[in-house]
Amino acid sequence: MPTHEVFNQVPPLVDYDMADDPALLSGLAREGAGWATAELHDLGRLGGATAAIEHGRLANEHPPVLRSHDRYGHRIDEVEFHPSWHELMRTAVTYGLHAAPWSDDRPGAHVARAAKFYTWRPDAGHGCPISMTYAAVPALRHAPELAGRYEPLLTATTYDPGLRPALGKQGLLAGMSMTEKQGGSDVRANTTTARPEADGSYRLVGHKWFTSAPMCDVFLTLGQAPGGLTCFLVPRVLPDGTRNPVRLMRLKDKLGNRSNASAEVEYEHAVAWRVGDEGRGVRTIIDMVNLTRLDCLIGAAAGMRQGVVTAVHHAVHRRAFGRQLVDQPLMRNVLADLAVESEAATVLMLRLAGATDRSARGDTGEAAFRRLGVAIGKYWVCKRWPGHAAEALECLGGNGYVEESGMPRLFRESPLNSIWEGSGNVAALDVLRALTRDSQVLAAFEAEVDAAAGADPRLDAAVRRLRASLADPADAQLRARRLVEQLALVLQGVLLVRGGHPSVAEAFCASRLGGAHGYAYGTLPAGVDLTTIIDRATPKVG
Repeated sequence: MPTHEVFNQVPPLVDYDMADDPALLSGLAREGAGWATAELHDLGRLGGATAAIEHGRLANEHPPVLRSHDRYGHRIDEVEFHPSWHELMRTAVTYGLHAAPWSDDRPGAHVARAAKFYTWRPDAGHGCPISMTYAAVPALRHAPELAGRYEPLLTATTYDPGLRPALGKQGLLAGMSMTEKQGGSDVRANTTTARPEADGSYRLVGHKWFTSAPMCDVFLTLGQAPGGLTCFLVPRVLPDGTRNPVRLMRLKDKLGNRSNASAEVEYEHAVAWRVGDEGRGVRTIIDMVNLTRLDCLIGAAAGMRQGVVTAVHHAVHRRAFGRQLVDQPLMRNVLADLAVESEAATVLMLRLAGATDRSARGDTGEAAFRRLGVAIGKYWVCKRWPGHAAEALECLGGNGYVEESGMPRLFRESPLNSIWEGSGNVAALDVLRALTRDSQVLAAFEAEVDAAAGADPRLDAAVRRLRASLADPADAQLRARRLVEQLALVLQGVLLVRGGHPSVAEAFCASRLGGAHGYAYGTLPAGVDLTTIIDRATPKVG
């Protein structure tokens, strides 16, 4: 006879539509990309299917392997991936999650892409090369001749892996190779040298401490040319079919993001082409940095959604102390609080995706708003994700601490987005620079805030406190994190009051702005509509 009967275990969270997300769908329409709803649902059903979730598990269980030499001792510098990685990449490229919006004239194309990037999350690691390819295009446009040749392939929706000359492939992916071990985020401290050649190319010599996605076809990198720090395009394979001497020294052994390869590389007189003017390297890559920071925010918002949906699904199906977990008052407070945080992140990322779309079409006011908003959102949402992931994991109890639940992988992923493209201090100081160097930036933010004036007294009070902080120049750097927190909470409050669900907006203003919130999740005040908020985070399985 069996020793025990298995019961009161939660069914797998599979075969559901990951795009069935009310905050996502309403924001998609609000920001001008409602036309993408049907395709988003197609992708959402793919992402929630058993096959995609299994691909995500396998890609992490079998991380990439560096093959520096072949069996005969020839240097090959290749990275070997599990087939599941390639399946995830193929879907992402086919649905245009990479650079496809740059060749799409429809208003809202960048919003649609952001929504799809948010939705397709069977594994977060493969999003890295997808994000960098998206961000590479505006930087590459500083070299029109290069952009003319490479951009059509970067925006193509064909996944074409393998080491071959870039211009002979059907689609390309772009990576980044910026930081060095002595400088990190201080890229101006880079020591890689760039020697100009008679044919207009350069030869790079140096070591890069973090090269993101070394399997990509081309890379944007920085080097010290005679005229100063300069941006360059570096191909893996040269036009004649020979390997560019970009040596993969080792792959990083990372906390999370295990399915993706990050490498140390050495340039041994590697061939490169200049992108932008000599000495203007940082200026050339600034648009790229802003876009990858936006993707950090999108990824963190997506991780929050994944965490709260998993927690609610568990609570709906798990019984404890005589009733379902989802009916326990304190658990309901925790779940609703996690859902409020998730929706606030989602409305912010969609608003900034809309600003990105409109600024790409020449709207200078939206460009100014995006400049500040992305830095604020990158700091705040990415900072909030690790605590959110930990609380969502805890909702599953000991089951959440077990690898098979998927929650440990989500938790290990959660610190990355705050580190990538400038850690918290870098992002906070960037907000200060944006506020002090361009009056249009603050004016655009003020206009956004003023549009919600009078809608909620707690929001109005928070705005007054924020303006007092902005007017006080004392110890600005010392107070930078607190100021950015105020900016973020006011902005999220504005967006929820104007376009979010009323129950979510009320809970946010009462807790985050009204002072009725503790230090942990699950401390929403009495009177909040917990039922509606939890229902919005409950996945419809089957």
